[in-house]
Amino acid sequence: MDKENFDEEFKKLWNETPASHSESEKEASWEKFHSKTFAEKKKKTKPWRYYAAAAVLLFVLIGTGLYFNTKPQLENVVLAENVIENTTQKIKYVVLPDNSKVELSPNSKITYSNNFALNRKIEIIGEAYFKVTKDKKHPFQVFCNETTTTVLGTSFIVKESDKKEVTVELYEGSVQMNVKGKDQKWILKPGEKFTYGNELASVAEFSRFIDFDNEKLSVLSTYIEVNYGYKVILPKENLDQKITIRINKKEDLKTIVQLISEMYNLNFEINEDLKQITFQ
Repeated sequence: MDKENFDEEFKKLWNETPASHSESEKEASWEKFHSKTFAEKKKKTKPWRYYAAAAVLLFVLIGTGLYFNTKPQLENVVLAENVIENTTQKIKYVVLPDNSKVELSPNSKITYSNNFALNRKIEIIGEAYFKVTKDKKHPFQVFCNETTTTVLGTSFIVKESDKKEVTVELYEGSVQMNVKGKDQKWILKPGEKFTYGNELASVAEFSRFIDFDNEKLSVLSTYIEVNYGYKVILPKENLDQKITIRINKKEDLKTIVQLISEMYNLNFEINEDLKQITFQ
């Protein structure tokens, strides 16, 4: 794509208001941009300004909640059973019968029924991050202590403290909160968290993004290693290069890796056995 057409597509997407578009329209908009911008990439030939513009656009799209989803991130997927308990000190990755994803924290447990596809109800003890497959006919409900989180399709964290206080943090979509014995309902928006304890409920904002503002690429590599468990190896000439980007704290790892690849014109190789990502 030449610069004139690139700028035209960039301006068109920049002026869109993500909140007013449906999920299908958002996805179609991104696919159109991605196919026109990156489909015919030639290694080591594109001017850096094109990558800089793409990086800025991705910063804007991610910052407004309009960012692309890939296939399941690099994870150890296990077959979901009716009762799943994580007795290890690492996050356990689970795929439910409806293809919803769960990141089950250490010392946590989830329980669900045999007919989960028709009765999408889960009980949780501890903490888990849910990325729910959309199904308008069968709402997804998570029960924790006296609270109920009801969703159609979204991603959120439910966690219970030692003092039986329940917190729900919403990353995408919308959820409805109910408390046993109370008529009031709470509707959460992305970036809001619901807290219930000692018979008191509250809603407050929380930071669902992490910002890298003119940071060295090596800093982002360290973030990946700490939060995803994959060691990142970069060419020496790229270690001190700067990056400015906003990332959803629960972003798929593969999305981040592909973004680095596009921005810095690098190939990458993932070694699952070593839990290592090598750029070259």
